[in-house]
Amino acid sequence: MKDNNDMPGHLARRFQQIAVAVFLAEVGEAGFDLTPVQYAALATIKGNPGLDQVTLAGLIAYDRTTITGVIDRLVQKGLAERRASSRARELEITDEGRRTLRKITPAVESAQRVMLRGLSAKEGEELMRLLRKAIAAGNELSRAPLRELEA
Repeated sequence: MKDNNDMPGHLARRFQQIAVAVFLAEVGEAGFDLTPVQYAALATIKGNPGLDQVTLAGLIAYDRTTITGVIDRLVQKGLAERRASSRARELEITDEGRRTLRKITPAVESAQRVMLRGLSAKEGEELMRLLRKAIAAGNELSRAPLRELEA
């Protein structure tokens, strides 16, 4: 049997644990209470005004049944709102959500650098390339596959 450190699933789980811890530490130190998923959702809503919850879930590769809780928390924090429309409840970012994204960006960027701090710039680029390649190859195996916005 292989050692855990020779198994990609174990290493991916460990890197995810580190990534979340680093994100929460950097963002918390900057005075924000936002999780990585909440950040991804808020940034995606900003970039796609009028989006519905199911589409948002696909765009951030998040489980459709639990995205409601993420949006509930963004609404409670005053960062996003739901609006009724003829087709579905649309999501909109609030002015406070825009301010938060603008102010939180340096902390999010710092977190990304910290996550890769043991690598040279070239190694970081190569890791990102390989992660994208592996994720693309396995996307449809996920319970929450990444989806593109339909034109």
